[in-house]
Amino acid sequence: MKPLEENKKTISPVGIIPSLIIFGAAGLILYIETNFLIPYLASITGTETVIWWFIVAAFGMFIPLLVLAMCMLHKEGWLFKPGMWEIRLRFRTMNTGDWMWGIGGIIVIGIWSYLIMMIIATFSGPVDHQPPFMQFEPLGVGRYWILAVWLPYWIFNIMGEEILWRGVILPQQAVSFGKYAWIIQGIGWGLFHIAFGWQLLITLLPILFILPYVVQKRKNSWIGVLIHAAINGPGFVAIALGLL
Repeated sequence: MKPLEENKKTISPVGIIPSLIIFGAAGLILYIETNFLIPYLASITGTETVIWWFIVAAFGMFIPLLVLAMCMLHKEGWLFKPGMWEIRLRFRTMNTGDWMWGIGGIIVIGIWSYLIMMIIATFSGPVDHQPPFMQFEPLGVGRYWILAVWLPYWIFNIMGEEILWRGVILPQQAVSFGKYAWIIQGIGWGLFHIAFGWQLLITLLPILFILPYVVQKRKNSWIGVLIHAAINGPGFVAIALGLL
């Protein structure tokens, strides 16, 4: 018997209602932060909204996601126990198959996202790659320090989401929904991104469903980190440098 299968009964099942509550609550908090808190902080300080996005998102969303993950692991009896990282959260050494699925996922997501953007642009004009709370002018001399502020935020963003969504909750959803867990996860992850607006939300559909599908199929959460980081990081850098 595989280690994960031996401990499967210690994983708490999460049904459709709890899934929607968790993702929906996080999405609502993110909506409030991006539509009210960040604009307010930017207006009273005169600081670019993107800087407050880094700060508020890191401390007001992604670090709390890590705390929630720890609470859920504690409830299951897994917190800081042997095997928590590799067995329960499924952060295992990537093998050749994992790398192939991960890189393939990045390519497929990139192609589909581009096609969706082209379709949206055909019917409603060019897609804005930046939601209002992330708007900023391309970086130039004297402003490259913004990348240094972005980097720790980016790490909290990727790891906060991947540890909770894919490491903790996806296996719980798999107990409830079996091989269809990735669909429930994709719907929930979409709710989490509702603050990004309808254009970006539709553009995100490929990653919202392909990423959890690949992670569930390969049972390796590092693939989620790879895909999420590869899509998220270079995209922001390209925008920051004025390439998009």
